[in-house]
Amino acid sequence: MKLKSTLTRKGYVKIKLKKINTNHFEMKGKINGVKGRFILDTGASNSCVDINLAEKFKLVLKDSETKAAGAGAIGMETKVSSKNLIKLNNWAYHNFDLVLLDLSHVNTALTEHNATAVDGIIGADILEKGNAIIDYQYKCVYLKKLVFKY
Repeated sequence: MKLKSTLTRKGYVKIKLKKINTNHFEMKGKINGVKGRFILDTGASNSCVDINLAEKFKLVLKDSETKAAGAGAIGMETKVSSKNLIKLNNWAYHNFDLVLLDLSHVNTALTEHNATAVDGIIGADILEKGNAIIDYQYKCVYLKKLVFKY
């Protein structure tokens, strides 16, 4: 039996991934109804957006005491934004918290390898929330649909 049909029956949504020049996987999605391009990073504890794109994604910022580290940068100032909606294909997460930080170091590395800059990073918080299954052979990730009680 095929993985896709089994997971679809169990309530998972298939999201396409694109391998870019840096061997990262890129995915498209929407935050608060605004389209964006994101790197899938299983090692990132939180999903994040470039702080310079807060207005684009309609994010309300709050100060954060947390310092970010990763990919050659440490001690970066962060902001947080709560109660956002993220959609990846037909998978949605309401009341989603995002970390905002300067991603210029990430985008500089991408452009130096002839890859297009991204708006943010999809991290382990999303992967865990959606019980993610990554299919490297067919370049996709499956996320289990969330049930919301209103």
